[in-house]
Amino acid sequence: MADIRAIIAIGQKGQLGLNGELPWEGNKGREYVADVARFFDVTRGHVVIAGPKTVSAFPKYAYEDRTIVEIRSVHHPEEVFGWFPDRVVYVGGGPSVWDVYAPYIRHWDINRLPYDGEADRWFDPAWLVATHEGG
Repeated sequence: MADIRAIIAIGQKGQLGLNGELPWEGNKGREYVADVARFFDVTRGHVVIAGPKTVSAFPKYAYEDRTIVEIRSVHHPEEVFGWFPDRVVYVGGGPSVWDVYAPYIRHWDINRLPYDGEADRWFDPAWLVATHEGG
């Protein structure tokens, strides 16, 4: 079975998104640049699954050293994980993805950034304790 994980960044109050992007998108501050670099370092050699919007945001070079796969709502999590037996799979996305995949995630790597501004998408602490009934 795949080792299911998530690596995400949130703002000071749990902010995740604003108008379809990261609220801090384009911020060149040290913490933000380091967070992006760490994401690419940690996911290197592994699988990243995400919805179409997130997948479209990956730069071309990201495909060189990790497997990036677009998932859709028609794909059941167990089906998706079955594509990658014995691999580390990072679940990327946002609230709509984590609402479905959180019960399968065994390790959450959460980086809190110094962002304290607006958002229209938020981290839900319930994702951390969600459990899959079947295992």
